[in-house]
Amino acid sequence: MSKKTSAAPACPCGGPALATCCGPYLSGAAIPPTAETLMRSRYTAYVQGNEAYLLSTWHASTRPTEPIINSEEKLQWLGLEVKSALRLRQRKAEDDENRDTVEFVARLRVNGRGQRLHEISNFVREPAEGGLRWFYVDGSFPE
Repeated sequence: MSKKTSAAPACPCGGPALATCCGPYLSGAAIPPTAETLMRSRYTAYVQGNEAYLLSTWHASTRPTEPIINSEEKLQWLGLEVKSALRLRQRKAEDDENRDTVEFVARLRVNGRGQRLHEISNFVREPAEGGLRWFYVDGSFPE
């Protein structure tokens, strides 16, 4: 007699289950409450090829006009590591609760070749549909 377990799929961002982690943000049922949560949900959107979510969470001042996902490019996302949510360290130094920075490393294969994307992402929180929302603005690449 074999046991079947129906474990919920893990969230690509590293969370326990997609349905309770990034899923509600990607479906529009919830708004990411922090810049780090938005960054994690954007990573999950890249894994899923969800360009609509990526564009909707990109600040209008820097949002690309060209497609950002190339369906012909063979991408395999391998994992995400959040290095730091800088807001935690800078909270006393800064008084702007509507700006935040998140450093992360994403590992992936592009056409079979391993790569890592190390980025320090900048986010702003502004009034939008549904209340205050975080938006990705831009990023820099240390190293």
